[in-house]
Amino acid sequence: MYIAIAGNIGAGKTTLTKMLARYYGWEPRFESVSFNPYLEDYYSNINRWAFCLETYFLKERFKDMLAVQQANHTIVQDRSIFEGVYVFVRNNYERGDLSDRDFATYMELFDLMRQQMKMPDLMIYLRKSVPSLIAQIQKRGREYEQSMQIDYLKGLNDKYEDFIFHKYDGRVLVIEADDMDFENKPADFRKVVDRVDAELFGLFSEHNWSEERKE
Repeated sequence: MYIAIAGNIGAGKTTLTKMLARYYGWEPRFESVSFNPYLEDYYSNINRWAFCLETYFLKERFKDMLAVQQANHTIVQDRSIFEGVYVFVRNNYERGDLSDRDFATYMELFDLMRQQMKMPDLMIYLRKSVPSLIAQIQKRGREYEQSMQIDYLKGLNDKYEDFIFHKYDGRVLVIEADDMDFENKPADFRKVVDRVDAELFGLFSEHNWSEERKE
């Protein structure tokens, strides 16, 4: 199986990816944040570096996608190629940080890649409000994130909502994460695992993913 963890910056994707991988014995995969050569430049001058950063991410995520599809075991992935395109790239384009020419080139490249892709068996969306995201970003203290503007973060959140509930046609499990601390509170993690079990294995299901997407 292929499981993707989706959510805005600071939503807890990496932490949940590690915890689910350990709990279920899945292979975790993480996006190349620490190794992206454009990331610090991007946050200092988004307009100048947006196309370079997003093209780099697209290349890395496509490599990951090909590896996932060739695997014969379950993989859980921290952020999929789909939200990279429909959330982050779309947000940069609508903010004016990607030109029409750069956006068209990027989307043509993605459309070619998509012909070789499969949808995740389940996408887990960690839904979090902007104040909660800001608190988490400040708490973890990554220097390059501290200059991030609130309107940028809000724009990403709006794009996530549109992506999950209107653009993405795969199977989605929405986790309301504002009041959850699944890293430090076992009961919260147990709630997540129960929801995942219900979606993947049909155990004690209290939610129907297709109904939840209509909210």
